[in-house]
Amino acid sequence: MLEMKTRCERCGTALAAGAQAYICSFECTFCPACSTQVFRHVCPNCQGELVLRPRRRPQEPNHAVA
Repeated sequence: MLEMKTRCERCGTALAAGAQAYICSFECTFCPACSTQVFRHVCPNCQGELVLRPRRRPQEPNHAVA
């Protein structure tokens, strides 16, 4: 399962689970400003493409089925 990191790896900006963030295939995670303005959608660690991180739907409580 995708690890939802909570901070930009470059500037430390908080990234909530529903917040927009960018990741590479190794799950390096960056805020939109760093991803677009600084790195221009190229991961500085692996040189892979930085793409929008998918959002997770809020989990609903499990309902027991009798």
